[in-house]
Amino acid sequence: MNDDEPLVRWDWIGDHAGELADYTGLHLRLGLLPVLFGLIVAVPLGIACHRWRWLYPPVLTVANILYSIPSLALFMIFVRYTGLTEQTVMIPLTLYTLSVLVPGVVDGLGAVPEPVRLAADAMGFGAVRRVVQVELPIAVPVVIAGVRVAAVSSISLVAVGQLIGQGGLGYYITRGLQLDFPTPIVTAIVLIMLLALVTDALLVLAQRLLTPWSRSTA
Repeated sequence: MNDDEPLVRWDWIGDHAGELADYTGLHLRLGLLPVLFGLIVAVPLGIACHRWRWLYPPVLTVANILYSIPSLALFMIFVRYTGLTEQTVMIPLTLYTLSVLVPGVVDGLGAVPEPVRLAADAMGFGAVRRVVQVELPIAVPVVIAGVRVAAVSSISLVAVGQLIGQGGLGYYITRGLQLDFPTPIVTAIVLIMLLALVTDALLVLAQRLLTPWSRSTA
């Protein structure tokens, strides 16, 4: 890099705007689909852990062990089975979300006041109906708090996937390093940060829409 060269060349960004948009969409898909898949797994698993408390410690231990494995190492393990594909990135990221989402579901259900459960039982609610219509809606704020953490973490970790050719905006980070050209690196970092901030803001909005009673209380 030339010392006189600016850190960001705006003409380069303008010339690559379309390509940047495509990679941003790819990055968002690689980052958010694992959170969705993780939530699909975590909700029933969290309900089971809340119902049978003995199940929670081993499930949480396994989730935390998976989270402790470096992302690149986990990517390399899955490369043998899924190749250099998007699935090789999304499966490990899905596993990572469980260490946050499962405790979120368990803690959210645990925060439901006992009188609420008793009232639901008195109204003739079965166990499944009570969980779906009463307990889960009350647990939404705690669950979404976990989703926010998982989403931001997943969006940031996608870039590591570029080491196997599936990293979304991480492509520009490695490309910039190879060319000793900082503009794509800075651009990718800023876009990843913006994706994380916008996603977090949308999740906060979703929480407010899903819990109108909290706005009324406030």
